[in-house]
Amino acid sequence: MAERELDVLVVGGGVVGAGTALDAVTRGLSTGLVEARDWASGTSSRSSKLIHGGLRYLEMLDFGLVREALKERGLLLERLAPHLVKPVPFLYPLQHKGWERLYAGSGVALYDVMSMARGHGRGLPLHRHLSRRHALRVAPCLKKDALVGALQYYDAQMDDARYVATLVRTAAAYGAKVANRARVTGFLREGERVVGARVQDVEGGGEYEVRAKQIVNATGVWTDDTQAMVGERGQFHVRASKGIHLVVPKDRIHSTTGLILRTEKSVLFVIPWGRHWIIGTTDTDWDLDKAHPAASSADIDYLLEHVNSVLAVPLTRDDVEGVYAGLRPLLAGESDATSKLSREHTVAHPVPGLVVVAGGKYTTYRVMAKDAVDAAVHGLDVRVADCVTEDTPLLGAEGYRALWNARARIAARTGLHTVRVEHLLNRYGSLTEEILDLIASDPSLGEPLQAADDYLRAEITYAASHEGARHLDDVLTRRTRISIETFDRGTRSAREAAELMAPVLGWDKDQIEREVQHYEKRVEAERESQRQPDDLTADAARLGAPDIVPL
Repeated sequence: MAERELDVLVVGGGVVGAGTALDAVTRGLSTGLVEARDWASGTSSRSSKLIHGGLRYLEMLDFGLVREALKERGLLLERLAPHLVKPVPFLYPLQHKGWERLYAGSGVALYDVMSMARGHGRGLPLHRHLSRRHALRVAPCLKKDALVGALQYYDAQMDDARYVATLVRTAAAYGAKVANRARVTGFLREGERVVGARVQDVEGGGEYEVRAKQIVNATGVWTDDTQAMVGERGQFHVRASKGIHLVVPKDRIHSTTGLILRTEKSVLFVIPWGRHWIIGTTDTDWDLDKAHPAASSADIDYLLEHVNSVLAVPLTRDDVEGVYAGLRPLLAGESDATSKLSREHTVAHPVPGLVVVAGGKYTTYRVMAKDAVDAAVHGLDVRVADCVTEDTPLLGAEGYRALWNARARIAARTGLHTVRVEHLLNRYGSLTEEILDLIASDPSLGEPLQAADDYLRAEITYAASHEGARHLDDVLTRRTRISIETFDRGTRSAREAAELMAPVLGWDKDQIEREVQHYEKRVEAERESQRQPDDLTADAARLGAPDIVPL
């Protein structure tokens, strides 16, 4: 990146930054992408993992946002990432006879109509009305007196961190230069114009000057901090709102469908997640450490109390396998009027050479990326091709359906169980062949991890060799979800995973030891934070573990 001037340098390796890099490079622009930590290590790995139109925004009469999100949901399901984005059913229990079925039913019907009208709703079944008896057959976990009937509708879900890693790899495949553990420490100026950035190599040491005709700041909840390096007041501010999620085993909630429940403040989701459920989320202001938002004991109690209000067999603390906290980047303007932007996104050009994109929601990342690159192109003053990401599938999408149809044959050829092949296809799509090649060259990689048997040993090796994982934390927390899918939070898998990564990354025994110890300290700090009564004490406890492993 430092060798010659780029057309566009994107700062921030979350879903919006990765999407912006893909958009720019597929228009023929020379593109760089830098991320201070790991890909998706902020908000983009800590979401509810839903790709959804935003049913509740219909209630706010925000038809534009819902229409846009439904179109994106359809594109992702059908064309861009069918291997990563999957349909998921939700049951909405009705608690009042008559009017509520009419009110909620008309909203869900409109949701389906808007989806079909854009021609991108074919991948999902239509909603249906259920009697109380039928609803309790679908979701026996519910208390009989918690509902008088129900609606069932469909949205979609994905593994958010895996999606971002695939976006980054797709951008790199088209020629973008990408680097994680590369921290922007300041901007280069010529007069009032921003002409590049100073980038610190966090792993190898050294600082580089990367010059670019346009820089896109896509740093989410860090937007204000990044803007401060330019010394400019933005037209808007980004406020962090904390949301936490609990992960519990599948057998703790007896249901064949996800649930969506109303709370006094918002909505609560119970989301199917492989052999688990994800329960979330909260929505509280957060102005403490942005890198490691902490879930307090009060947050966990809030979610358990609300979900237990409808469950026949209540959940306890002992049922919770994993907890994760993330920060939503909400727009707050200089005046009350612009603070209503909330989940909308905005793009600004505060000084020549610098574009800022902020706000929005995961589902509409591609639209945000397009708007950001359009603004950057406007500043380039040359003719540049229009956005093509609507027709650019992510790596692994091409050929996925054909391989899915052949999964039994692949299982017979490789000796893996069909369920294992399905697991790989739904994580890597047609790139699954690369994992199978690793197993063919070393059959021991076809074995599952001893303490996390959902994942094969080959997936750990592959994360380090192909997916940009630099540390044990990257693999256990983001390339896989072992950190939230096991009661030990991944500590029993840490040594085996580190030993699989070591030959790929050139670690000696000392570095393996440091990686394992660092991961164990991180888990202990998170557990301690979750025992604290409030945000302040939880944040202090979470900061008890160091941030990065020295090499």
